[in-house]
Amino acid sequence: MTHSSISRRTAIATLAALGSGAVFAQGVASRPATVRVGYQKSSTLIAVLKAQGVLEKQLAPLNVTLSWHEFTSGLPLLEALNLDNLDISADVADTVPVFAQAAGADLTFLAQEAPSPSAQAIVVREDSPIKTVADLKGKKVGFAKAAGAHYLLIAALDKAGLSFKDIEPAYLTPADGRAAFEKGAIDAWVVWDPFLAAAQRQSKVRVLADGAGIASYQRYYLASSKFAKARPDVLRVVYAELEKTGKWVKQNPREAATLLAPVWGLDAATIEQANARRSYAVRPVVPEALGEQQRIADAFLAEKLLPRKIDALNVALFKPGA
Repeated sequence: MTHSSISRRTAIATLAALGSGAVFAQGVASRPATVRVGYQKSSTLIAVLKAQGVLEKQLAPLNVTLSWHEFTSGLPLLEALNLDNLDISADVADTVPVFAQAAGADLTFLAQEAPSPSAQAIVVREDSPIKTVADLKGKKVGFAKAAGAHYLLIAALDKAGLSFKDIEPAYLTPADGRAAFEKGAIDAWVVWDPFLAAAQRQSKVRVLADGAGIASYQRYYLASSKFAKARPDVLRVVYAELEKTGKWVKQNPREAATLLAPVWGLDAATIEQANARRSYAVRPVVPEALGEQQRIADAFLAEKLLPRKIDALNVALFKPGA
């Protein structure tokens, strides 16, 4: 990691990705008519809400409309949030806020999804000679930088008596990782659902390790602190709908998968398999639930991937009932 995870180049790329049509907030004092929401392909609950148009309906009485902005990974999403190019971020892996904190981002934790340790894994091709995590020594491993997969790899290597320096990292987006994995350009791939489920169903892969016992994989929803202070009414609505949608997805797996299939460009069976591994249990973020965040931060710092030590508890927490 460079000394600042928010580079000028990334900032420019983020602005370009948002497009010239993005509506920018007018500042703390005003009540923005348009709320800008960033999300990723793995942002299941937001994808469901977006497809159903639920949030727009619930926020209409508050005189709020939404603009949606898709990102390929969590780090640029939180960078956009910190640069005041977004107001709310859909769920990102537990690792991502750690990097944002280290870069001095002023973000508020809106909600947390309960652990989903099997929703990310280290995979190899079915015919690979690699049988254990220890066999990854000297091998080229692909994963997205700062993603939950990044920490899963560090934690799994540590458990196997190896360090991050023992492997050759290849920082790749999920799409590039899949392509590199299938043509044999990398020896192993660390990825999360729904990309993991798609690889399992469409390619011959073998799981070396998932997060069970080493990385609980709690995903976080965030907001810019400026927006959180200005519009807690909006955040209360968003939180309530996320909580409700999480329960609906778990109670109606087939219906949820059918709804998401055209949105994600994946077949419903793959989505149902992926969703079965995610908890989707949305809950408030409390200090007691941030213990693993500190372990993640310390692990990245030990590998010199984080520019400075952080206190994982030194964050603003939204209280949905307040």
